[in-house]
Amino acid sequence: MLQYLKDWYTRKFSDPDAVTLFLLLVTSFAVIIFFGDILAPIIVALVLAYLLEWPVQRLLQTGLPRLTSVLVVYTGFIGVFIILLLFMVPVIWQQTVTLVAELPQMLSQLKVLLNRLPEMFPGYISEANINHYVQSTTEKLLAFGENLLSQSLSRLVGAMALLIYLIVVPLLVFFMLKDKRQLLDHINAILPNNRRLISQVSDEMNLQIMNYIRGKAVEVVIVGVVSYLCFTLFDLRYALLLGVLVGFSVLIPYIGAAVVTLPVMLVALFQFGWSAMFAWVMIAYLVIQALDGNVLVPLLFSEVVNLNPVYIIAAVLVFGGFWGFWGVFFAIPLASLVKAVITALRSPLTMATETKLADQEANS
Repeated sequence: MLQYLKDWYTRKFSDPDAVTLFLLLVTSFAVIIFFGDILAPIIVALVLAYLLEWPVQRLLQTGLPRLTSVLVVYTGFIGVFIILLLFMVPVIWQQTVTLVAELPQMLSQLKVLLNRLPEMFPGYISEANINHYVQSTTEKLLAFGENLLSQSLSRLVGAMALLIYLIVVPLLVFFMLKDKRQLLDHINAILPNNRRLISQVSDEMNLQIMNYIRGKAVEVVIVGVVSYLCFTLFDLRYALLLGVLVGFSVLIPYIGAAVVTLPVMLVALFQFGWSAMFAWVMIAYLVIQALDGNVLVPLLFSEVVNLNPVYIIAAVLVFGGFWGFWGVFFAIPLASLVKAVITALRSPLTMATETKLADQEANS
């Protein structure tokens, strides 16, 4: 066994390019793990810069200079950001406060509605099971509310950091867009000469990340707006808040859609009860989720490497455990990175090096 591991190590890391790639990945992951909180503004700015680079490239194709293109796109970005901050955020905050205040009343009405189920389905659902389920759910929601309140009180100091982010992040985005070539030259100057595999992986991942961030942004907007319009059509309360939740739920593949179903169902059940309107709201919501998964996602992510759902869910769990929200957000690109590294290590040049080394061992 030890000899097999030694032979594998010799084959894989006899190529200096492979060693350089391995050291770069280890160093990058270590820096993000240990200094992720400090680097959070840079990560946010980098995501936004990737998102805004696409319209900048479209303007460059029309013949505009890069500085002019960056100024046009950046001005539009700041305008949209101010509109959202002044108009959407206060409404969402107000609906959130109202929803939290009405949550105990919702739970009481939910208990009444659930108690009707034993009469509707005798022999299948018992009143004891309903009471146990309601009590367990209530205790968990109360514990969650207390935890959320304690965290909110303990993080009042973070409001100042948030204001700093609102100033620092836009500045970082502007200079990342404006001085893109200069920053890339600085990075290339730091990297070692043996970087064939690094270049191969970075070229593939640059395209993957740009397409992924752009696709996710479009998906969030489309799903959120369509959900808001649908909920408004049914005159569902907290339509804007629920629409935003449904929109952002697409950031977490598979899991997000399942989690956000609970508040949508709870609000609809509290407002309409066991009625036909409640059924129509849930049917419309499920249709939106089905169209997102089967129509919108294939259209937006046709250029992104296809990964098996098992790998995606595993990536969400693993990288989310390491880096929280950003690990979940970049779960698919990080899984694609692992795939790109494996592909690079199995590239013709690397395999030729392994074959040459194996021949030398055989001759000796």
